[in-house]
Amino acid sequence: MSTIHAKKRIALFVVFAVVVLFGLTWYQVPLVSSQGMVVLAHFSKGEVPTHPSDSAWESVAPLPVPLSGQIITRPVWPEPSARALSIRSIHNGKDIAFLLEWQDATINESLTPGVFRDGVALALPLGDAPAFFCMGQLDHYVNIWHWKADWQSDVDRRAERAKESKREKSGPRRFEVIPRRPSSVEDLVGGGFSTLTSKEQQGRIQGQAEWKNGLWRVVMKRPLTSTGDDLDNEAMLVPGRMQAIAFAVWNGENKERNGQKSVASWMQLLIDPVPLSQNGPGAMESTHRSS
Repeated sequence: MSTIHAKKRIALFVVFAVVVLFGLTWYQVPLVSSQGMVVLAHFSKGEVPTHPSDSAWESVAPLPVPLSGQIITRPVWPEPSARALSIRSIHNGKDIAFLLEWQDATINESLTPGVFRDGVALALPLGDAPAFFCMGQLDHYVNIWHWKADWQSDVDRRAERAKESKREKSGPRRFEVIPRRPSSVEDLVGGGFSTLTSKEQQGRIQGQAEWKNGLWRVVMKRPLTSTGDDLDNEAMLVPGRMQAIAFAVWNGENKERNGQKSVASWMQLLIDPVPLSQNGPGAMESTHRSS
């Protein structure tokens, strides 16, 4: 009898595995996971690069990360257009910056009824234990940095308008209503689905982006965590510390918004220690070098 029961259990397991594999294949979910990958924030002297075209990024090898459709909650999105995300990161002991790149055939920087924007986000747990990678969960919150193409357009147009105003000595002024945004990146906190909240204080995370030849390149920058910082709903970012990080991408042309997106679940972020010679007593010797 025991042999018969054992065979039945094995047969049930095989059937279950086949059903799961069929479901993943049907929804075209790649059988690849970003788990086990490590995003290394390389230490570099001087100011961290704030623009995608900065030559400093060429000193860091990109980390290609596979993206999958969001199929955890409704409405599911099993067929996103973005399938891979390239990640680089640099810090100088004071600030940290991420360069995120992905293929997108069109630029979508408007948000109106029926029209959606491009975007990218990264998530960091508020605490030592990683929460649910999409929006966090109760008592396990996440800090989300959400770059938005329409916000970038607002920031860029306002900066250009300010330059024009300085050049205009006389003549009629061109009137244009442009939202005043402290950054192209929204600083958010999530504690589960439908709990995403914009933080009251914005602007600590700065963003800059460019779209060219079907490629979005987005930089997001924030100060590292220092002793005495008020970490109210702000993820810790400390040199030498290993922590979790996750990513998401939206393609407005594909009508992606909210939970309809490409995702890369939790992987590890390792912020290079600051070399002893760079930060005085108490600094850690760096064991990693930029590529």
